[in-house]
Amino acid sequence: MGGIVIIGAGQAGASLAAKLRSLGYDGAITMIGEEPAPPYQRPPLSKGYLLGEMELDRLYLRAPSFWADQNVTLKLGAQATAIDRTAKTVRVDGESISYDHLALTTGSRPRRLPAAVGGELKGVYTVRTLADVDAMAPEFSAGRKLLIVGGGYIGLEAAAVGAKLGLSVTLIEMAPRILQRVAAPETSDYFRKAHAEHGVKILENTGLDRLTGEGHVSGARLSDGTEIAVDFVIVGVGITPMTILAEEAGLEIENGIRTDALGRTSDPSIWAAGDCASFPHRGGRIRLESVGNAIDQAEIVAENMLGAEKPYEAKPWFWSDQYDVKLQIAGLNTGYDRIVTRQGEGNAISFWYYKGDQLLALDAMNDARAYMIGKRLIEAGKSPDPAVIADPSADLKPLLK
Repeated sequence: MGGIVIIGAGQAGASLAAKLRSLGYDGAITMIGEEPAPPYQRPPLSKGYLLGEMELDRLYLRAPSFWADQNVTLKLGAQATAIDRTAKTVRVDGESISYDHLALTTGSRPRRLPAAVGGELKGVYTVRTLADVDAMAPEFSAGRKLLIVGGGYIGLEAAAVGAKLGLSVTLIEMAPRILQRVAAPETSDYFRKAHAEHGVKILENTGLDRLTGEGHVSGARLSDGTEIAVDFVIVGVGITPMTILAEEAGLEIENGIRTDALGRTSDPSIWAAGDCASFPHRGGRIRLESVGNAIDQAEIVAENMLGAEKPYEAKPWFWSDQYDVKLQIAGLNTGYDRIVTRQGEGNAISFWYYKGDQLLALDAMNDARAYMIGKRLIEAGKSPDPAVIADPSADLKPLLK
């Protein structure tokens, strides 16, 4: 049959297929997904969907009829098990599917607790798929005791849901502070305070010795020897890129599936995009775990499959919703040596990351205006005077000129 085969039916895979059709590609497109559901959004799983504020059909990236209308063949609940680069075929549940171009949008999977510390007990969950969240949803009833392992955004979002639904929530983080890997101390302090105000108990510098229970988790022994009663556990200790198929096919791996600036792997007929792909960025190489990257990179790959030869230039942005706080992040803060705080109106505040005189990134809490202006400045390579940023009476809009 040939055509284009996409392994992975998440945000990147769906964006790639839709872009190919919008560009006028009329060849065969086959998208293979391990989950039985058509492509859907993952971020709301740990927010609105878990809270019961978002119905299943609103999660779908496109109406299910879209894929048939666009003549995209969906193979859902299907496992791609091998790539034959010589024959240019993919093995899927015993069937061989041929390709002219192959795209790997396999995403990532959450790290799990090892069995040695009780990770195999029932009642221990990760947050990644629709099935994960559907399985844990019945656990969220008022008064129950929830332990969250990991103080990153997934853990904090789950804590916020638990607190809003009336659970007793304890969150443990091995590092000296929550969000240490991804944010400045100022942002950590902001969210620690927000969670404390909602009754969440955050224990930093605290690891998990082991979970206890007969078959189902019922308690936890922490690294300081404390023992606590637990009804269920959510683990948010990071994700790893899904590279097994690529590795077994002999593709180059470097913190994910290694691609060039166009999104092409070490095999010129195979491409990669989204969480699973690492790519050149400002003289180095990065891998981004975000919706924005999945969409933008996949759309560039679609163009390049059709001959555009357009390098991908990442414009990183992220977000998190916790309680009544909308956090919006622009840029990458790696290497910052200074934080400039800008107080907005009401409860709005933003933290701007500088390296010397260069603006790298910002975290904006309930301040969409600061976020939009900061994002445009970062993308334009402009670095405003920190004194102007710190002055709450200063109008930022002229900085864009």
